[in-house]
Amino acid sequence: MFMGEFTHAIDDKGRLTIPAKFREELAFGAVITRGYDKYLILYSAEAFKRVTTKADNLSPTNPEHRALLRLTFSGASEAVPDRQGRILVPPYLREYAEIETECVIVGVGQHIEIWSRDGWAAQLAGLNNPEINAQRFSALNLAPGPQ
Repeated sequence: MFMGEFTHAIDDKGRLTIPAKFREELAFGAVITRGYDKYLILYSAEAFKRVTTKADNLSPTNPEHRALLRLTFSGASEAVPDRQGRILVPPYLREYAEIETECVIVGVGQHIEIWSRDGWAAQLAGLNNPEINAQRFSALNLAPGPQ
């Protein structure tokens, strides 16, 4: 499981150092692709395989399904960390997420999100509002106890 928030820089060759605590999970393969809100998603190979299996059940005749498939798979790139724990973030993905040098790496359970500093700051502005959260999450139940 991926948890935590880390600020890292992308070097001039487009390499991003993955936090040490995430590397073991990604050592057997990883895939980076476009996220839904101008961020990047980094999946372990196993998690991306599950995404692919679910995608196989989407109908290519449904315009929303086609859009999701295009967003997810057209930008996908293998991203196995090297010996220094770095992955290559292709230029088209950096451009999509508006990442220039510094970015924020966020563990969100089964995958990692990679945000520009400004993009993550905007997300936090909404996430740190208790009044909005009370309404937004009122119908959801993440309590660890029985259902």
